[in-house]
Amino acid sequence: MSQWVLYQRDDCHLCDLALAVLAQARAPEFDSVFIDGDEQLEARYGTRVPVLRHTASGAELDWPFSADSLIAWR
Repeated sequence: MSQWVLYQRDDCHLCDLALAVLAQARAPEFDSVFIDGDEQLEARYGTRVPVLRHTASGAELDWPFSADSLIAWR
Protein backbone atom coordinates (compact mmCIF):
# COMPACT_ATOMS: atom_id res chain seq x y z
CA MET A 1 0.00 0.00 0.00
CA SER A 2 1.24 3.44 -0.92
CA GLN A 3 1.59 6.20 1.65
CA TRP A 4 -0.62 8.42 -0.56
CA VAL A 5 -4.23 7.86 -1.63
CA LEU A 6 -6.22 9.89 -4.14
CA TYR A 7 -9.97 9.62 -3.52
CA GLN A 8 -11.91 10.19 -6.71
CA ARG A 9 -15.00 9.32 -8.76
CA ASP A 10 -15.53 7.74 -12.12
CA ASP A 11 -16.04 10.27 -14.94
CA CYS A 12 -14.86 13.18 -12.77
CA HIS A 13 -13.39 16.11 -14.68
CA LEU A 14 -11.85 17.59 -11.51
CA CYS A 15 -10.27 14.23 -10.74
CA ASP A 16 -8.68 14.23 -14.19
CA LEU A 17 -7.30 17.69 -13.49
CA ALA A 18 -5.94 16.50 -10.13
CA LEU A 19 -4.18 13.60 -11.84
CA ALA A 20 -2.52 16.06 -14.22
CA VAL A 21 -1.37 18.23 -11.28
CA LEU A 22 0.03 15.16 -9.51
CA ALA A 23 1.99 14.29 -12.64
CA GLN A 24 3.21 17.88 -13.03
CA ALA A 25 4.38 17.90 -9.39
CA ARG A 26 6.06 14.53 -9.89
CA ALA A 27 4.11 13.23 -6.93
CA PRO A 28 5.26 9.99 -5.38
CA GLU A 29 3.39 6.81 -6.23
CA PHE A 30 -0.17 6.84 -4.92
CA ASP A 31 -3.20 4.56 -4.80
CA SER A 32 -6.46 5.59 -6.44
CA VAL A 33 -9.64 4.85 -4.53
CA PHE A 34 -12.94 5.37 -6.31
CA ILE A 35 -15.65 6.32 -3.84
CA ASP A 36 -18.60 5.48 -6.10
CA GLY A 37 -20.88 2.91 -4.48
CA ASP A 38 -19.17 2.96 -1.05
CA GLU A 39 -21.57 4.56 1.42
CA GLN A 40 -18.91 5.49 3.98
CA LEU A 41 -16.56 7.00 1.42
CA GLU A 42 -19.46 8.79 -0.31
CA ALA A 43 -20.48 10.33 3.02
CA ARG A 44 -16.93 11.46 3.79
CA TYR A 45 -15.69 12.55 0.36
CA GLY A 46 -18.79 12.89 -1.82
CA THR A 47 -18.66 16.66 -2.23
CA ARG A 48 -14.90 17.01 -1.74
CA VAL A 49 -13.32 14.79 -4.40
CA PRO A 50 -10.65 14.75 -5.50
CA VAL A 51 -8.85 14.50 -2.15
CA LEU A 52 -5.25 13.45 -1.63
CA ARG A 53 -4.62 11.74 1.72
CA HIS A 54 -1.35 10.92 3.44
CA THR A 55 -2.03 7.55 5.04
CA ALA A 56 0.53 7.77 7.86
CA SER A 57 -0.50 11.19 9.17
CA GLY A 58 -4.13 11.25 8.00
CA ALA A 59 -3.58 14.72 6.54
CA GLU A 60 -5.80 15.51 3.56
CA LEU A 61 -5.42 17.99 0.73
CA ASP A 62 -8.72 18.99 -0.86
CA TRP A 63 -9.15 20.18 -4.42
CA PRO A 64 -8.28 22.64 -5.81
CA PHE A 65 -4.54 22.29 -5.44
CA SER A 66 -1.68 23.28 -7.69
CA ALA A 67 1.64 21.61 -8.32
CA ASP A 68 3.31 24.24 -6.12
CA SER A 69 0.87 23.80 -3.23
CA LEU A 70 1.19 20.02 -3.50
CA ILE A 71 5.00 20.19 -3.36
CA ALA A 72 4.84 22.52 -0.34
CA TRP A 73 2.26 20.30 1.39
CA ARG A 74 4.06 17.00 1.08
